[in-house]
Amino acid sequence: MLLPVNVTLAAVLAVLLAVAAVVVAVARLSEDGGRGRAREVVTAGLRAAAQLAAVSLLIGWVVRAVPLLLAFLLLMYGVAVWTAGRRITRNGSWWWAAVPIGVAVVPVVAALVLTGLVPVRGIALIPVTGILIGGALTATVLGGRRALDELDVRRGEVEAGMALGLLDREARLEVARPAASDALLPGLDQTRTVGLVTLPGAFVGMLLAGSSPVLAGAVQLFVLVALMAVQAVAVAVVLELVARGRLHRDVRP
Repeated sequence: MLLPVNVTLAAVLAVLLAVAAVVVAVARLSEDGGRGRAREVVTAGLRAAAQLAAVSLLIGWVVRAVPLLLAFLLLMYGVAVWTAGRRITRNGSWWWAAVPIGVAVVPVVAALVLTGLVPVRGIALIPVTGILIGGALTATVLGGRRALDELDVRRGEVEAGMALGLLDREARLEVARPAASDALLPGLDQTRTVGLVTLPGAFVGMLLAGSSPVLAGAVQLFVLVALMAVQAVAVAVVLELVARGRLHRDVRP
């Protein structure tokens, strides 16, 4: 076992969370230069502890029946959509985040199930789907935020492109595409440096569970390649939604 679940672990986690919050507060690492994000760090840590405790108990229950399993997967998807959408924009267009996450994840999961690589059992389907949804969530947030930020800063260039005869969508794409593509960098860097800089969770987890290094490496490779596919689709779709004005922010005067 990698970590013993005891009072020492709880104390270390509390100290690390406090350090993170203090650094964020002292350095004022927030959009407005204030200390509000330090509270977000603390809240995120406490929520993670509560949610993981609940999920650990819940997974043991939902794996017993396929309908419960599907309901749990839908819950994961819904939370991801809410989180990504509200992180990108605060207006009513946030729900469009459901499209890039769904379009990216559903075909991959369906292919894995249909080919028999992942059985329809909670103990296998939940972690695999969770990893893919998490990757799509991150890519959607980064791609959507970067695209909208760039359009906000370079609004004049979009208008200039339209004046030259470009359609609204084309003008937006020209400005937003390079910025949105940066959302692919974390996944690319993780894949390029795997085994040299880091040993990702799937690899380490399988080794700790007693699997052979070869099998652990194969599973990790599958996870990384699947994540690249999911994230590429998510970024492409969220960029298209931004370019078409479906996913947008309220225009500031």
